Amino acid sequence: MSTTKPAERKTVPVQATRSRMSRFVVPSPLRPGEGSTLLRHLLWVAVAAVVVYFVSYGIDPFRNYQLATVAAYLCVTAGLTMLTGLNGQLSLGHGALMACGAYTVALAQNEFSDRDLFGPWRLPISLALGVLVAALAGALIGVCAARLRGPYLAGVTLAVALVVPAFTTRFADLFNADQGLSVYVDSPPAGLGPYFPPERWQAWIAIGAAMLSLLIVANLVNSRFGRAFKAVRDDEVAAKLVGIHVARTQVLAFVVSAGCAGLGGGVLAVISQSVSPSVFGLTLSLNLLLAIVLGGLGSLFGAAWGALLLVLLPYLTTEVTRGFELSPRLANKLEGNLPLAIFGLTLIIVMLVAPGGIQDAFRALGRTVRRRWRRT
Repeated sequence: MSTTKPAERKTVPVQATRSRMSRFVVPSPLRPGEGSTLLRHLLWVAVAAVVVYFVSYGIDPFRNYQLATVAAYLCVTAGLTMLTGLNGQLSLGHGALMACGAYTVALAQNEFSDRDLFGPWRLPISLALGVLVAALAGALIGVCAARLRGPYLAGVTLAVALVVPAFTTRFADLFNADQGLSVYVDSPPAGLGPYFPPERWQAWIAIGAAMLSLLIVANLVNSRFGRAFKAVRDDEVAAKLVGIHVARTQVLAFVVSAGCAGLGGGVLAVISQSVSPSVFGLTLSLNLLLAIVLGGLGSLFGAAWGALLLVLLPYLTTEVTRGFELSPRLANKLEGNLPLAIFGLTLIIVMLVAPGGIQDAFRALGRTVRRRWRRT
């Protein structure tokens, strides 16, 4: 009579499965290599700041103004890239969020000037207030966005973009309606010398704000919050199953992105020294969205390409139209519509040639060059 041993039960590695999923939601102690992320980003920011510092000395005031404008837009495109490219939320209202920051900075700067409050602390406080107001507006929109998807979310943000000009007209005593507000800006510090160009000083302010935005967004993307953003973008049901609070994650992404937009709007107000509702209309919101798609959705380098295109395309369009003899009426019509048309045409061409945007095209080119280099 033979005796058979009972079959051994196989143990399922439940603990290992949990640990893989819980990396999105459970605060984990610092892992090897994680602490160097901040240092690596700080090193990139320091190198970029030094390069731009020397570049600002080698260009004329108008180029410094363009450089400052690119940096102001970079604050916005970095946050919008995180929101749309990494979290999957479509926003057509970031121009309105920029207006929140710009008008707050204008009101704060003028109030400080009226009360004879001077000092180097005024502009940082005004910019911080602009970020705070835009972030609060972003939190309100984000709460609504957490309940909406696809075209419904786009419709809500589109309504925000259309409400801001009407809001400034309704409260004309405060915002001066369509004429807008002038922004009091301090002259460069006396330590830089009496003939220091104000455009260079404004470029330094804008570049400092852009570097701060990139540093915050880059570290957020590489943290567990960034992984939660991507998990919600890829599959909300799966994200819920691993314990991610989807609504809270979407609101957080909207708040951070809105804060970056408020900072960019405030810097743009300082550069132009005026704010008006026509600057922050629906066209700006559409251009911002087109810019991050053209640059490369989901990449901070793509956000930089997008900010550069936002300044270069209208400038090149103006330079090209000056070469033709046009009637004043036709020139006025082209001045407002031609840059948007060229933006759309460029978007179609780039999507046909490089569907991933400019940054993805450069990556593909780099891979091809490396492959051919190894063969030789």
